[in-house]
Amino acid sequence: MQVKTLLGATFLALSVASCSTVEKVVYRIDVPQGNYLEATTVAQVKEGMTAQQVQYLLGTPVLIDPYNSQTWYYVFLQQRAYETPVQHTFTVKFDQRGMVTETNLDKPLPEVLQQGENNTIIQTGEKPKSSWWQFWK
Repeated sequence: MQVKTLLGATFLALSVASCSTVEKVVYRIDVPQGNYLEATTVAQVKEGMTAQQVQYLLGTPVLIDPYNSQTWYYVFLQQRAYETPVQHTFTVKFDQRGMVTETNLDKPLPEVLQQGENNTIIQTGEKPKSSWWQFWK
């Protein structure tokens, strides 16, 4: 009797322990954090724009340098499921008048795939009538 109990407990412990060693079973969502930066909107920021125009395009910056308020930092952190996070930092510098003098993007942004419209109607053929007792077909 003790052997059966010992074997049962061992089997149960091994089966539960094996569940924790399986990777990528649990669904993990993509987590974008910070300012969501797109290549098209970043390319629209040009020298000579006002701070209000930049804020309208990109939103409120994540960080305004406390020692130099003419420097804004837009940080975008993208972590896709089971991949290492990738951080993109876009720096905008202004002059004393509040006009953009310099922009810097630390690494290129990924291209956003455009999704086309899905308005296709698919027609299927009629299902042939079958007898009520042939439910397994």
